[in-house]
Order: sequence, then C-alpha cells, then structure tokens
Amino acid sequence: MMHTPKFAQPVLSAQRMTLRAGSRTLLDAFTHTFYPGEVWCVAGPNGAGKTTLLSTLAGLLQPSAGHVELDGVRLADWHAQELAQRRALMPQSAPDAFSASVLDIVMLNRFPHLTGWGWEREADREAARAALELLGLTALAARDVLSLSGGERQRVALAAVLCQEAPLLLLDEPLSHLDLHHQIDCLEALSEWAQEPRRSVLFSCHDLNLARRFSTHALLLDGAGAAYAGPVHEVLTPALTSRVFGYPLILIRDGEHEALIPAPRSRHESGSAHDKPAS
Repeated sequence: MMHTPKFAQPVLSAQRMTLRAGSRTLLDAFTHTFYPGEVWCVAGPNGAGKTTLLSTLAGLLQPSAGHVELDGVRLADWHAQELAQRRALMPQSAPDAFSASVLDIVMLNRFPHLTGWGWEREADREAARAALELLGLTALAARDVLSLSGGERQRVALAAVLCQEAPLLLLDEPLSHLDLHHQIDCLEALSEWAQEPRRSVLFSCHDLNLARRFSTHALLLDGAGAAYAGPVHEVLTPALTSRVFGYPLILIRDGEHEALIPAPRSRHESGSAHDKPAS
C-alpha cells in the first residue's frame, strides 16, 4: 500500500466547500487537500452526497459555497480540454447508446488527446489496448459492447477511464454490477495504476472491508454536513461507521486480517453496541 510522500505537491483541494440538495446540507464548509499516491474511498449511507461530491470535485457541478482547486488552479479557470487531460470521471451509470466494438468504446476517452483532424494515432490505440489488458478484457476487444453483461460493461467503462490517461481518477461506484472476484481484480488494478508518479484515485464504494483493504485513505460522509477524512484505518472504525450508518458495527480479527461486520441482533436491540461500538 502506498503512502503519501512527505513533500508531495497537492493534486486536489476543496476550500470551505458546501454541498446542498434542496434544503439539505450534505457537506458543510469542507476543507481538505488530496495528494499524489493516495487512493481514497468515499463512503457513506445512501443519499449522503457521494455522487454529488465526486461530480463537484470533477468540475461538473458547482458547490453551494467554497471552491475546488486542481494543481492550485480553480476548476472554473481550467480550459475544458486541459482539464480532461488532467482528471477523468467515471459516472455511476453510462448506458451505451449505439453499437460499437469494445476497443472503439474505450478509444472514445482518448478524445482529450487528439489533435489536428482528430484521427486516432497508434499511441491512442496502444493506450486502449493497455487499459483493456490491465482489466483482463483483451479477449473482448472485438465484441459489440451491446452484447456484454452489466459486469463486463462496467469493467469496459473503467478501462475507458484508464485509457484517458489522466493522473487523477474520480470513480463513482466503479464496483457496481461486479462479482467479488472482479471487484478485487479492479481494485488491484487501480492500486497498481496509482503507484505511478503523480497519480491519485478517489472512488465511492459501499463495501467498507474492500475499502479498508485497498484504500490508503477514506472520506466518510454522514449526509448531514459532516465528513471524516484521513488514513483509512483511522476513519473506517467501528465507532465512526456505526454512528454514520446508524447500525452498530464491530471489528473482528483473524491474524493480520480485519473485517467490519454488523453486531449481533441482540446487541442492536439492547442499544449498548450502538452507543459504544466495539473496537
């Protein structure tokens, strides 16, 4: 697992950022800086604002207050093509509107790098093939994307984002529709990808144990304005997760392995585990 270099330059910075959904305040005056080499899991209950946060950090939504900076420059001041070369966003769902090969679909994310007449170069095709190989999708390159299963299409969408070759990835539920085997494969691929210089990943995820295993840091949203940010094992604790998710969780250990699991029903009914989560 990588750790933040001591003197690394900031990649992304939220400055007193407030996010609202109607009359609800999802995040209140949030300030934090993200650095190269970090892999962040964004966690929280349904409706806590994970998608809104990632879309705002990508520059697709404007915060209700505050601002976001990328490489020290406000997102609003970036040219669109340069911003697309610097950060890539994988939305939670992106249905395919037309028939095309998997390779061609992945190649669409090379658009920020195209010049002149916009024709793909061999370097663009090589980037697409490398992304497919990283996710074990080489055998599907010639398949029609409309013939794929939901899980296969999800992996193709992640390959497309990797093909964009932006050093900052913002991924909204990249593990949805995937079985456990492919969830782990994708997280291992992202961990490997993030080890190159200047690269960072933020992804939303509902599986706290996969987050604890593969992330270096966690951002836990309670959906009522508060956020907890820091090293993953300091944030995804029984106490904090029980408070945020509204159900008592306990941490079990088996040698070097740990897992957060729901407390037994009897403890939940007594209320004691909810008041004082085990650690």
